[in-house]
Amino acid sequence: MTFFEEPTFYDKTALSELQGAWICLRDYVVKEFGFKNSDKLIFHIAEAMSWECVRDIGSMKPLILLIDNIAKQADAPNLIIEAIEDVREAYEDVLTEISGGKL
Repeated sequence: MTFFEEPTFYDKTALSELQGAWICLRDYVVKEFGFKNSDKLIFHIAEAMSWECVRDIGSMKPLILLIDNIAKQADAPNLIIEAIEDVREAYEDVLTEISGGKL
């Protein structure tokens, strides 16, 4: 019987960068939880990270905008606002790679 061996390397792609940006954003919101509408942010971040949203990458853009608006209206900590910008940049990188045929 053979066993599946864990790969020793992974290709770093724009999608993995986007996933990492979402994870960091979620972690920041959890750490700072308690500010106005932080619960709404967690909900929409989870929605944006869902398999359905990743499969239809275009559906992620309105969620990024919504999350950004909620955070800014709630006067979320600057760390969270910056993390949302990181997500936006990573998302744009994914779209660029898709249009260039890399993904």
